[in-house]
Amino acid sequence: MIHDSIEKAKGDKKSCGTSHGQDTQQRLVQESLAKIKHKILVMSGKGGVGKSSIAANISVLLAQKGYQVGLMDVDVHGPSIAQIMGLKGLLDITQDKRLIPISFMENLKVVSMQSLMQEKNQAVIWRGPVKAGLIHQFIGNVKWGNLDFLVIDSPPGTGDEPLTVVQAIKDARAIIVTTPQEVALADVRKSINFCKTVHIDPLGLVENMGPFTCPGCHTKISLFKSGGGIRTAEEMDIPFLGTLPFEPHVVEACDDGKPIAGETEKSEFTKALDQIVDNIIKVI
Repeated sequence: MIHDSIEKAKGDKKSCGTSHGQDTQQRLVQESLAKIKHKILVMSGKGGVGKSSIAANISVLLAQKGYQVGLMDVDVHGPSIAQIMGLKGLLDITQDKRLIPISFMENLKVVSMQSLMQEKNQAVIWRGPVKAGLIHQFIGNVKWGNLDFLVIDSPPGTGDEPLTVVQAIKDARAIIVTTPQEVALADVRKSINFCKTVHIDPLGLVENMGPFTCPGCHTKISLFKSGGGIRTAEEMDIPFLGTLPFEPHVVEACDDGKPIAGETEKSEFTKALDQIVDNIIKVI
């Protein structure tokens, strides 16, 4: 049955050639989106800046605050949300062929491409139209129900996946993740310009891997340059949501499938992330 859903996404290239196929898919997408208050696209200009881990941890914190949250991974070629969240097995499907998201916690449901694949290391070799079809399936053919937030983790850059999301979800807003070094900031400016070009409202910029407090001498240490995120936000005229300190345990938690936001003991990182989530709630 899961295979049928993937084949249906592949078949969207053909069905979209007919007005009936377009109308049916568009109706399903709009019906699903009507039940979701806020749609947040998490983007980055380049890979390796911690975008997926931030998307996952933001989702967990929003759920902990009592909001109904959906987390949708649209990184078709390199999905990582399933690993970060410790999700096992395939998505289930209803009798009317609708996908059932995996429940991570009481208020948080998750859908990832990884949860459609029989083999974890299977390569997905798809062109743009097929990827667009799958993303429309993830929006319109998943039983999201009523949500306060849908957090969408997209692959790095400004390619097919984020473009499909903003075309399908007109009121989506973007969180853009960067690190302090100039090479990342140069790429993030392209992501901000992408938002302006396609008329998606940037919710704000998050700087990851910023200065952290040395556990021994308690002084601030910057592995990269500091302050680049807030300067870029000011230059590009978008809100700055905050800086997250460099924290090796974030990587360990993601590898273990247990997002750091779910830990009871609060660290410098989780406190900073909690403040970022509060800032998101204030400006949403």
